[in-house]
Amino acid sequence: MRRAAALLVGLCLLWPAPASAAPAREPVGWAAAGPGTTGGAGGTTWTVRTRAELKEALAGDGDPTAPKVIRVVGAIDGHEADDGSPLGEQDYAPGYDLGKYMSCFGADGAVWSDTRHDYCKRQRRLRQTGSANEKAQIQLTVPSNTTLVGVGDDARLLGVFLTVNTGTNIIVRNLHLEAPVDHFTTWSPGDGTHGSWNARFDALTVITGRNIWIDHCTFTDGRFPDREAPAGFHGERVGRHDGLLDIEDGSDFVTVSDSRFDDHDKAILIGSGDGRGDRDRGHLKVTLARNLFTDIAQRAPRVRFGQVHVVNNVHLGRAAGTVYALGVGVESSIFSERNVFRFRQGAPTLAVADYGGDHFHDTGSWFDGRPAHLNKVATGLGLTTDVGWNPAEVYDYRALTSPAAVERYVLHHAGPGRAHGHP
Repeated sequence: MRRAAALLVGLCLLWPAPASAAPAREPVGWAAAGPGTTGGAGGTTWTVRTRAELKEALAGDGDPTAPKVIRVVGAIDGHEADDGSPLGEQDYAPGYDLGKYMSCFGADGAVWSDTRHDYCKRQRRLRQTGSANEKAQIQLTVPSNTTLVGVGDDARLLGVFLTVNTGTNIIVRNLHLEAPVDHFTTWSPGDGTHGSWNARFDALTVITGRNIWIDHCTFTDGRFPDREAPAGFHGERVGRHDGLLDIEDGSDFVTVSDSRFDDHDKAILIGSGDGRGDRDRGHLKVTLARNLFTDIAQRAPRVRFGQVHVVNNVHLGRAAGTVYALGVGVESSIFSERNVFRFRQGAPTLAVADYGGDHFHDTGSWFDGRPAHLNKVATGLGLTTDVGWNPAEVYDYRALTSPAAVERYVLHHAGPGRAHGHP
């Protein structure tokens, strides 16, 4: 482990502007609100190459909230034990078997029974203890006043359940985040029409966090896409992943910029649940700017309660594989602005879906290069286009104003290794 006191340099956010304009040295959007978001600037610098080193750096020599910059070099595996050995399903729950677990629901997955087979009660217990043990291993929490930044273009967190829990003033930047595989995912027969798998872990979860900047990252299922998962019930695959990024429980002042979200079902959830207004109402102020969503089925994002600005993002995919892009949930106020949607053989109705919300406004977005008229789509869903706020009245920004410019910028700049001045 090498540590030295140093100033954080190179965390610049390039907002589309004339070529002669200097790149900004701070986030644009909600993360710039209040005291702003500076991460660990001015604190101790750590360089980490293993999970054990990363865990030690996050602890900060017993003072986890002291300012610090953690530089990630290469790939860090969440399933790596402290001695460097790899851990797997049987290490977390010896004897657990997915096939046996499924058989305890019956062939159609309708009802669990402890007595269906002589091993069912044991498999139920193994699934529970295995899930707890896996969580204890792969969860790493980022404390306040921290910058977690990848070095170069190949810094990766593989199977790490990265969390922010009541942390403030945090930057996560220039990293590939491969979502964890839940080895002990739960089948819920009563969830939906035919039941559903409910995995436990996201690539990154922000819980009651404030002033968070997520920039130039890639979120993906990586080596373990669900299309290659074991067969489940009703001819579908076992769902081993949850979301890529969740922002919930009263989190506030978050910007997600210049990042990629690739090949996943439910990508971004903003808000804890329809019945969690006591926690989320008046919070969840989030900006999503210049991100690339490729082959994302839904939740790009889905929003409850929050004031969310989605601007200059690019959505690419197949109509057959897309449920929707922007989900308007309970008491949410989404201000969509000059986003690009390209869903092959699709229609603008794929861009917006109503999930119990009322308010959605769009300015100038495009579908397959033509005006998308998303306000017309929204009113057709029974939504009002009066969202009660305008980002231009809250913070300064400039949006690109043609679909070609948005696509060119996002395709060139989104993701790790493409940020000006990264380490």
